[in-house]
Amino acid sequence: MPIRILLGEDSLLVREGVQRLLAVDPDVEVVGAAADEESLRQKCQELQPDVVLADIRMPPTNTDEGIRFATDLRDSDPAIGVVILSQFADPTYALALFERGSDRRAYLLKERLHNRAELMTAIRAVVDGGSMIDPKIVEGLVNARGRAESSPLNDLTARERDVLAEIARGKSNSAIAEELFLTKRAVEKHINSIFLKLGLAYADDVSKRVKATLMFLADVSPPVAG
Repeated sequence: MPIRILLGEDSLLVREGVQRLLAVDPDVEVVGAAADEESLRQKCQELQPDVVLADIRMPPTNTDEGIRFATDLRDSDPAIGVVILSQFADPTYALALFERGSDRRAYLLKERLHNRAELMTAIRAVVDGGSMIDPKIVEGLVNARGRAESSPLNDLTARERDVLAEIARGKSNSAIAEELFLTKRAVEKHINSIFLKLGLAYADDVSKRVKATLMFLADVSPPVAG
């Protein structure tokens, strides 16, 4: 059965664009769309989609409706995945999304929407119980944190930095190995080394690793400008 998707976006052009983008994929079905937070909540309750694609800012206040919706869904419908679509590369928004857990949550910049493969990667990640964060945010956090003289990131090798970026995107060890043309054993060694250097060895699964890595990278880092 196709993945059932509910779209929350106040821009008519973006709504239609995303629906057309997904319409050609037999693995997904857009079951509804909403232009404001109240309608999105009602449709989500009625339609019970597998995934909600939600703009970070929607009426009535155009502030953080998407984040609050995703947070409340943890209690009302924890099995529904949420992909937040945002034009903001500020990591504080992503950290707010993952505050109560990173499983079934993804944060994707709207500039990726022209690439259906990127969008589908995020959708499939949350459906499978995992998570994903836009690599642009991870890159900015790594660079900002790495500029600090005392940062443990300065102790990472170039390959370890590559692996760290893939970890923060929510990828499994096997997926990282495939992406970076490494063996799974080599990836495991890199991850052990990374987490030892960063003091994150307690993070024992993909979702926890995403949140722990983001929290570490964001600590004392200035926001990344959007």
